Amino acid sequence: MQEHPITSWLKRTNAFSFALYASVVSFCLYTCIFALRKTFGVATYEGLSYWGVDYKILMVTFQVIGYLISKFVGIKVVSEMKSTYRTQGILLMVSIASVSWFFFAITPAPYNLIFLFFNGLPLGMVWSLVFGYLEGRRNTEVLGASLSVSFIFSAGFAKTVGGLVMRDWQVSEFWMPFASALLFFGPLLVFLWLIDKLPPPSAEDEALRTKRQPMMGSERMAFIRTFGPGLLLLIGSYAMLTAYRDFRDNFSKEIWVSLGYGDKPEIFTQTEVPVSITVLVAIAVLMVIKNNRKALVINHLMVIFGMVLTGVSTLAFEYQVISAPVWMTLVGMGLYFGYIQFNSIFFDRLLAAFQYAGTVAFLINLADSFGYVGSVSVLFYKNFGQTNLSWLDFFISGGYVLSVAGAVLMSASLFYFRAKHSQWKAGEVRS
Repeated sequence: MQEHPITSWLKRTNAFSFALYASVVSFCLYTCIFALRKTFGVATYEGLSYWGVDYKILMVTFQVIGYLISKFVGIKVVSEMKSTYRTQGILLMVSIASVSWFFFAITPAPYNLIFLFFNGLPLGMVWSLVFGYLEGRRNTEVLGASLSVSFIFSAGFAKTVGGLVMRDWQVSEFWMPFASALLFFGPLLVFLWLIDKLPPPSAEDEALRTKRQPMMGSERMAFIRTFGPGLLLLIGSYAMLTAYRDFRDNFSKEIWVSLGYGDKPEIFTQTEVPVSITVLVAIAVLMVIKNNRKALVINHLMVIFGMVLTGVSTLAFEYQVISAPVWMTLVGMGLYFGYIQFNSIFFDRLLAAFQYAGTVAFLINLADSFGYVGSVSVLFYKNFGQTNLSWLDFFISGGYVLSVAGAVLMSASLFYFRAKHSQWKAGEVRS
């Protein structure tokens, strides 16, 4: 089959042009995909509850359970999937997610909750499929950071669009997610076609970052046996990041209402843009570090710094040293310094540091599986264990927990992998 002209150009062009193309296309693609899941967060569905549970908590729970199951399925399906099937897989999954919002709109509550499940079920595997286009390249830091900040930006942008759809077009809370999905689906198809034109990693990429290949069941178990304790520490840290990030994302409307910004849908984008830019620049800078062991250490330190920043900025807000928008921006930066790492370059550097042939898709789906268990647990703890605590107060308390416990786990992980790498250099670790 004749190679597409765009693919041929990407093989011949310089590193900057390649990185710019891949970064912009992946960022725009996942911005559209993320909006298929998250626009409903701008609505409050106030006054609705079933079985003693707030309706919006039920919506988030049903969607997250679908997303969670998808992550466990993805440990096998995505880890073993050949690159030639990525585009078709993504197209099928985003189509199911979009159609689910239509059935959600036409089905009366609470029976429409099942379609939140079917919205989350396919989307859980999409992130690792998209990242599969970018992993294992010499400039994966830039590409991964560009892709990852899309869900920081889109978390605000999608809610802004959803809020404007309700306010300016008078669309109901139940039809708004489907109407918003229609706005994003056309551009999504364009960017999916464009990202499919990326050539596979070159021989130089493989020399710098290790060959990437599917991982079968026996290979996945061998990896877990080799790095089990370190993976437990990383997954525990990531579970807290995921739970806190999901709470901030899903209930940001309620938090902003408590802070006095409930009538300003643009506040979502205004606070997320500086977070996106700061995190993108900070992570992209890591590309200059060629030594994978040093990069892995710095990755740990950045996550720890972000967790500490979350706690310190929350304390400053409580003592009225900073304003609410500044606080939410700093918390976002601290949170995403860690969350973005795990969803992009952290595991890429881990494989490269130990020259382990495999795929980041396995590690991302493994971490996400348990991360969303944490997210669901937090939702039910808030509803049944802390019913008298406001959304804002619960969010503040969570920031302190993440800051202290998360930093401890990541510090332990840092010591573990440094020791493990010393053993590996001595030939004591099998890869």
